[in-house]
Amino acid sequence: MKKYLFAIDLDGTLLYDFDTLDESMVEFIQKVKQLGHKIVIATGRPYRSSRFVYERFGLDTPIINYNGGLITHPLDSTFPTVNLTVPKEAIIDIFESNVNSIRNAFSEVKDNIYLFQEELAIEPLLHLTKDSGLFLGHLKDTLKEDPNGFIIIGHQGAGKTIENYVKEKYSGTVLSRIWHFPGEFDSIVEIFTPASNKGKALAYVASYLGFSQDQVIAIGDGHNDLEMIQYASLGVAVKNAHPELLEIADLIVPYTAKDGAVRKFLSQFLNIK
Repeated sequence: MKKYLFAIDLDGTLLYDFDTLDESMVEFIQKVKQLGHKIVIATGRPYRSSRFVYERFGLDTPIINYNGGLITHPLDSTFPTVNLTVPKEAIIDIFESNVNSIRNAFSEVKDNIYLFQEELAIEPLLHLTKDSGLFLGHLKDTLKEDPNGFIIIGHQGAGKTIENYVKEKYSGTVLSRIWHFPGEFDSIVEIFTPASNKGKALAYVASYLGFSQDQVIAIGDGHNDLEMIQYASLGVAVKNAHPELLEIADLIVPYTAKDGAVRKFLSQFLNIK
């Protein structure tokens, strides 16, 4: 039987909320692993909030966090870590120049969080755990290292203004994308480095583990999964994925995360229950 490396996105693909992981899925993944296949998590989340999936699945592979901005191996201290960052000067400038459009913002250096101001409503976005270091205050005063990423929670409708500033000022040396959430969070803007994407990260992990590109299968739902889906020999999208992802996916499964899309796809593809 051909062995595969399955790259799985978390939010909106495997998980339908921040922390629900069905025990039957945990048991199913053990069957996949017993057949000799490997699983790699590829997520925009930091390690601290994806660790519970890694551990419950009993994985022994590297993990891709921050959309490829950080690749580590939780079980192997000799693994050649990839740590891609955004210049802190750019982060501070983007914040300062758009402060009237910004409701809140936070930057992350590995598992340390640099939050502009406390706000109960955005706590789910922070993925706070006992491993988090939380630093409050103005970024120009607290941010001393280049971060893995930067999240801006703009005032209603302000996302495009912030995105346009980044495009005009940084012209591809720093990138931005708007995350569309229903309700009050309609203007979340992610700032990231162009060197960082899940496709490059997955190629790195596949090479490290000894998998050729034709052995790599990826499943995702978001705009941040585009490069990963393009790199994989079979790129799979869940049915409610981002429109651009649906356009390029090799396969669209008729399920969402809440329907158990990952399990249903793997069950059919590998012919196991």
